[in-house]
Amino acid sequence: MHKYLRAIGFSKLKDRKELQNLLTDIIVNTNERAYTSNGEDTIIAEFRKDFAENMGIAVCGEFDREERYSYDYYYPYLRGTGITSEEDVSVERHAGTESYAGVCDDIKIGVSLIFYLQNMIPYVKAQNNNSLPIRGTTLTLSGLSLQGKVMMPIIKNEKDKKIIQKASNNRNSLIAAARKGDEDAIESLTLEDMDTYTTISKRIQKEDVFSLVDTYFMPYGVECDQYSILGEIIECHKVTNKMTGEEIHQMTVSCNDLQFDICINTEDLYGDPQVGRRFKGNIWMQGFINFPE
Repeated sequence: MHKYLRAIGFSKLKDRKELQNLLTDIIVNTNERAYTSNGEDTIIAEFRKDFAENMGIAVCGEFDREERYSYDYYYPYLRGTGITSEEDVSVERHAGTESYAGVCDDIKIGVSLIFYLQNMIPYVKAQNNNSLPIRGTTLTLSGLSLQGKVMMPIIKNEKDKKIIQKASNNRNSLIAAARKGDEDAIESLTLEDMDTYTTISKRIQKEDVFSLVDTYFMPYGVECDQYSILGEIIECHKVTNKMTGEEIHQMTVSCNDLQFDICINTEDLYGDPQVGRRFKGNIWMQGFINFPE
């Protein structure tokens, strides 16, 4: 049973029989369906059903020659809003199933961001039509969390915010130049990191680490699409799973200058999320590639 089902309000599923009944209901009473050929004699099909705003379960499988459907896997999803990144995205198929992982090299993060691809069918269609790579795509990210807490913000006035934004823009410019082989930019980044380390080492003796670190984004665990994040809550609201009645917090978070949506079961969140406060937790990152029309 998928452990992230509880993130969208299915924390009380007891056994595989209940899960099977749920998946059958999704296939029969689907809100959205998509089909494509995998280049052979079978048709890949994906069925989605929302159980709350922008949140639900997708069931993926195949139709054979006799038009009998068999599902291969399923996953809970949160459909993100807005544009997270405009950088180019590369996609690779998972070894075990007809599912895909996306990779985005956004300079704001500093590392390759790996996510679980939500709109697999349009990508497979483009692949079958030999129209890859597609330029001009954008990326909408979202995350599902099983455990998190709300933290108070670091007090900043308008002057502080402008200084932080200027420093962030300057660092992004240096990273972009360093990727092109600019040795001066590489040296500047190295010296900046050394200065930051020295400053934190001195202040950490008397101050709490989360009063020094405003936001972070780093890999978590052994699976490449899971991350530990700390980010500012830009927007938040509560929704209810219409089948189970469980309440879910949906939040838009700004983390390392990236904005994306996350959801977490109310029972798994410690604290009261409000705009301006910070969310700290571990997430399973998903992504939706917006192909140009």
